[in-house]
Amino acid sequence: MANPHLEYHLQLLNHLRTILVALGEADQVPEESHVLFLERFDELLALLPQDPLESQYLGQDLICQVIQRYPQIAHLVPRDLLWFFAGDCLHFMPDEELALYQQLEEQRYEAERDGRPFDWHAQKQALAQAAAAQ
Repeated sequence: MANPHLEYHLQLLNHLRTILVALGEADQVPEESHVLFLERFDELLALLPQDPLESQYLGQDLICQVIQRYPQIAHLVPRDLLWFFAGDCLHFMPDEELALYQQLEEQRYEAERDGRPFDWHAQKQALAQAAAAQ
């Protein structure tokens, strides 16, 4: 079974896949290449729970391709996925956002180290609110 952090990102990937399927059904993209892209996306969904480290590069590649191939939905790509896959995905995040995610990641590691539960989503909201208040 995947850890809660991985599960959360798998849910985000599944949500993104739903958006991609809808895009294809709306005939907004060339069908043949879109079907092949969805097959690779499904490969990532299958590989990620089994081998998260090995699937990092595939995830980076696919998330970057979503933004480049489907600019009409780029704003719908969850920011958490950009951070999760890192690498080239980080080029699509401004410095302020990178700093927020770095702080969030450090808090997550601290909680794991101390054996405390960590709610990624709630903590992210708290950090964003604190940053907005400044």
